[in-house]
Amino acid sequence: MLLALTMLALAFLVAIVAAGAWHMRRRNMHLWLPSYLRQEVRPSPGRGSRKPDEPLHVLICIADHFEPSWGDAPTTTADERVEAWVRDYPRALGGFRDSDGRPPRHTFFYPIDQYEPRHVEALAGLCRDGFGEVEIHLHHDNDTAENLDRTLRHFTELFALKHGLLGRWPDGSPAYGFVHGNWALDNSRLDGRWCGVHNELDVLRRTGCYADFTMPSAPDQTQTHKINSIYYAQSHAGCCKSHNNGIDVGSGQARSDSLMLVQGPLRLWRPRRSWKPRIENGCLQKGQPPTMERLEQWVRADVRIPSRPDLAFVKLHTHGAVEANRAVLLGDAGVGFHQALAQRTKDDPRFFFHYVTAREMYNVAKAAESGWLGPVISALDFAVRGSPISVGLSSDLSAKSAHES
Repeated sequence: MLLALTMLALAFLVAIVAAGAWHMRRRNMHLWLPSYLRQEVRPSPGRGSRKPDEPLHVLICIADHFEPSWGDAPTTTADERVEAWVRDYPRALGGFRDSDGRPPRHTFFYPIDQYEPRHVEALAGLCRDGFGEVEIHLHHDNDTAENLDRTLRHFTELFALKHGLLGRWPDGSPAYGFVHGNWALDNSRLDGRWCGVHNELDVLRRTGCYADFTMPSAPDQTQTHKINSIYYAQSHAGCCKSHNNGIDVGSGQARSDSLMLVQGPLRLWRPRRSWKPRIENGCLQKGQPPTMERLEQWVRADVRIPSRPDLAFVKLHTHGAVEANRAVLLGDAGVGFHQALAQRTKDDPRFFFHYVTAREMYNVAKAAESGWLGPVISALDFAVRGSPISVGLSSDLSAKSAHES
């Protein structure tokens, strides 16, 4: 009888373990969980080195995979989605200011494969009013490096010359941030769909890309082993998913042929009043609104540069053109989050927050890598200056912030 009970208990335990393993693989957690556990047990140099009584500066960047035609929407729906953002963003969020006196800054990663001039120009108008910047987003399939090169050069020049968008390298050429459609950066899907270009990182770099902002993609199969990092990776001939690993920014000498990747938070947590653990992947959407409880998880992901442990890089993502997600970002949940941020600064003299675009987050990371120790606002144009739209705005806001301080 005892033997039978023992065997039954063992069988039950095996079933639980097998079910857990199946669930983990179904959610592709095997790709990143080992890295997460190592990070929790033994942080990398620079991580977790900020003392509790030292100031904390949280940089908040929302990388919006902004697709007006999401779901094969008709033209009228796509137009309404863009019009709603241009109309509602200033109304909902225009009155908020961060610790530098700047309004919320949104980054619209616009899909060039769905290019509609009036949509891009409408977003450019919103950027002229100081609410963000437009960058490059692309869905493609069965592509080649040669065609991708032509496509990126064509649209970066078009965005820069026709719409006055995108940053500029010191030589004046267009500089852009990138998000890959369907998460399939560097041909990282197992079936080879939604990309086709093995050396995509190299193509991005040589066409003016300053950094990729695609990750994390969990629970998708394209998720990398490396998580919660700002790092450099380079293409490997004949290989895909070259960004699976890389060199952390500020921890070693990067190769000249490498591209920076800025990741958002990825960790496990259990919300208050809930018994079920969740994957925190920095997504803002219906069912995943921004909250101060989630902010704590974003900061605990510890995406930092070793020389500046006081800076927490929080890169979030969304598909903001979708009505349900827009309602979260520009509705009560989004407004409440910005109100809570402002209240936190009043309650905690060591807490500061900074609304930044993708380009500005990249610049702060590059400045920190170089040994810069100044205020966040002084590094926003460190390596890649803004478009003609944002240069004047940045100067005006910097002067206003200095005057008020």
